[in-house]
Amino acid sequence: MNLIEWLELASYAVTVIGLPFAVWVFYLQQRKERENEEEEAYQLLADAYTEFLKVVLANSDLHLRTTSALPDPTPEQAERMLVIFDMLMSLFERAFLVAYKDDMTPAEQRRWNSWDGVSDSAVPSRRTFSTSYHRRLKSPASCRKVWYTRPS
Repeated sequence: MNLIEWLELASYAVTVIGLPFAVWVFYLQQRKERENEEEEAYQLLADAYTEFLKVVLANSDLHLRTTSALPDPTPEQAERMLVIFDMLMSLFERAFLVAYKDDMTPAEQRRWNSWDGVSDSAVPSRRTFSTSYHRRLKSPASCRKVWYTRPS
C-alpha cells in the first residue's frame, strides 16, 4: 500500500467512525448546555423569591406572613400591600413561564413542584390578598385571573 491508499483508508475511517462520534459529542454538549441554562433560570427565580422575602420582612408591619388580615390598614399600608402583592404575582408569573411545561423531565418536575409549594405558602393571609385585589380590580372575574392557579 502506498501513501495515497493509506490516506484514503484514513479518510474512510474518519468518515465512518469520527464523524458520528463528533456529532454525538456535539449533541451531549448541547444538551448539557441546555440543562445548565434551565438550572440558571431556576436559580434566578429562587434568588428573586429570596429578594421578595426580604421585602416582606422589611414590611413586617403589614402582617403578610400571618394567617389573619391586617385590621384597618392605613392608606399607605394598603398601597404597600398592593405593590408587594404585585411583586408576588409577577414572580409567580415568571415562575410559571420559566418552570412549567406540559411534558417535563424529572428535573423540570422537581423544579416546578418546588414553585408549586411556594405558591401555597407565599401568602397565608389569602383574605388579605383577596380583599386587596378585589379593591384594586374592577370585577371578580378579573380577580380570578390574577390569583395563581395550578394548571390541570
